[in-house]
Amino acid sequence: MTKNRNLFCFGLGYSAMALSRRLDAAGWTISGTCRKPSRKAALGVLGISTAIFDGESPMQPAGLLQDITHVLLSIPPSDDGDPAFKQHANDIAATGTVEWLGYFSTTGVYGDRGGDWVDETSELRPNSARSQRRADAERSWIDWGDRHGISVQIFRLPGIYGPGRSAIDQVKAGTARRISKPGHVFSRIHVEDIATTVIASITRPNAGAIYNVCDNEPAAPGDVVSYVCELLGCEPPPEIPYDKADLSIVAKSFWADNRRVRNERIKDELGVRLDFPEYRIGIRGILGLGG
Repeated sequence: MTKNRNLFCFGLGYSAMALSRRLDAAGWTISGTCRKPSRKAALGVLGISTAIFDGESPMQPAGLLQDITHVLLSIPPSDDGDPAFKQHANDIAATGTVEWLGYFSTTGVYGDRGGDWVDETSELRPNSARSQRRADAERSWIDWGDRHGISVQIFRLPGIYGPGRSAIDQVKAGTARRISKPGHVFSRIHVEDIATTVIASITRPNAGAIYNVCDNEPAAPGDVVSYVCELLGCEPPPEIPYDKADLSIVAKSFWADNRRVRNERIKDELGVRLDFPEYRIGIRGILGLGG
C-alpha cells in the first residue's frame, strides 16, 4: 500500500474500523463520521479526526473531506435515501482528489432464492424495503461515479462476525438460540476478511465493480451455535422450531430470505485469500485456538 493516502469513512463502525486499523498501520491517514460526541472523543484518542453526522444535515465540522483520496460508505440508507449521497455526494466530487469510493451494501438485495446460489450477475429481487433502499443506493453511487470519473466499488455483505460480535458472545451471555428451519442457511463473513477484500479493491480499482464478500460455506445459524458450545464445553440451547421462535419483525425479514452466495469474483479478480474461509476457522480464531 502507498503511504500518504487519506481514507474518509462515512460511519466509523465495526467493519470500517477493522479496515481503518489495517490502513493506519500501513501509514494512511484516517478520518470519518460518527453520530455521538462521546464516540468522537473516543476516536480522537486514537488519532482519528471525526465529524458528527446524523444524516439529516451536513456533517460538522465541515472541511474534513479536503485532500481525501479514498471514501468508504458504511451508513445504511434511511427512508429518505442514502444520507451520505444526499448530503455530501457533491462535496466528494468537488474535492478533485478522491480516486476510489467503496460502498458497503448487503446480499439482501438478492432476496429469497429458496436456498439456491447467487452471484454478482444474479437479478436483484429485494424482499424488503430495507434491501430495496440498498439496491437504490448502489445504483446512485455507481451512476455518480460514472458522471464524475471516480472509481466506485460495491461490496455486498452478509452477516458479519468477529471478535466481540459473534455467536461466542451470545453463548457466553446466555442469549444464544438455536432456531430450526430445515434447509435454511445464511452466508457470513469475518470482519477481517472484509478489510482484506476492500484493501485488495483499493490496490486493483475497477470502476462499477460489484463484489460478494462472504466465506465459502453458507450454514444454518444453529450449527454455528452448536459448534461454539462444543468448543466451550457447554450444553447447546434447545432447538426452537422457526414457527415458535417469537422473532422480531426485523429478524423475521432476515429469515424470509434463504440463499447461498458465491464469492469467486473476489478471488478471481482481486486475488483475495480468505483468512477465515468458513465459520469453524473463524470461531476458532476468535477463541485463540488456531487451525
